[in-house]
Amino acid sequence: MSKEKLPPIYRRLQAQHPEYLAAVENLGATARKAGPLDEKTSHLIQLAAAAATRSEGAVHSHVRRALAAGATPEEIRHALLLLTSTIGFPTVTAALSWADDILNQG
Repeated sequence: MSKEKLPPIYRRLQAQHPEYLAAVENLGATARKAGPLDEKTSHLIQLAAAAATRSEGAVHSHVRRALAAGATPEEIRHALLLLTSTIGFPTVTAALSWADDILNQG
């Protein structure tokens, strides 16, 4: 993702705490490389976790990352729908609306 498209808080953290943010990014990359799951699947799992914790910013981030890793909008929406019996309809609909914030930008 280009620097201009990064959320303002992320750009601010990059400027104010570059070593901290590099460590966070490296942790994510290391975790993805630690097992057999491909990048797309990894981001769909992280998207599900973001939805479960009701983190709008993380949902936005993992929708972007899942798309960049080759996920389709339908796969992203399906991954969120699958959570209904686990995290509940209201949380899923909130996550779907946050996903649509990104999916409808195109």
